[in-house]
Amino acid sequence: MRDVYQEQLWNLNQELIQMGAACEEIIDLASKALTDYSQALAEETAHVGATIDESERTIETICLKLLLRQQPVAGDLRQISAAMKMITDMERIGDQAEDIVDLIPKMQRAPEEHSSQIEEMAKAAKYMVNQAVDAYVRQDLSLAKQVMEYDDVVDSFFNQIKSDLLPMIAKEPTEGEYALDLLMIAKYFERIGDHAVNLSEWVEFSVTGVHKHDGVEYE
Repeated sequence: MRDVYQEQLWNLNQELIQMGAACEEIIDLASKALTDYSQALAEETAHVGATIDESERTIETICLKLLLRQQPVAGDLRQISAAMKMITDMERIGDQAEDIVDLIPKMQRAPEEHSSQIEEMAKAAKYMVNQAVDAYVRQDLSLAKQVMEYDDVVDSFFNQIKSDLLPMIAKEPTEGEYALDLLMIAKYFERIGDHAVNLSEWVEFSVTGVHKHDGVEYE
């Protein structure tokens, strides 16, 4: 019976890894669709977004079956509960990437002067998601904390882009709408970083029984 239970937990981890990989892919696609001004890549994000939504449903089903049939306690219960919270943030990462793509047609052109900043910001957000999922699978508290700290990198990119764009809005009214759209896109990438922090906080809960925002220890 225990072997079946462990196999189900292993399956849960594998599904989370796959969902995390899909989140990384959609971040990549959104970034490339923007910098290449590519409608084909934009359309591909919708397919990956659907995959993320399906993964969320699959993982939720696995977790509910584990809770109902196996009645886990202590660490296993926290691990399963954390997974159910994490998939919500991962689904929202997919939504944020699709929101980025939705803004591209309004921009009329690729953001050439800010493409490198956007690409680096996307890479940083993608890295955070990758490491947060890895921290969950490995139950690695140290790695989870590193992801939380790395959010400063994403925030720094956002602040840099904002500092560049605000004078453009003031000095060149004809560029105002373009600049605002690009600022919103940078904000979406920044939010993806925030979701990755949330993932890491649920890893911390899974390992320690304490969630950062309530300070309560769960058995």
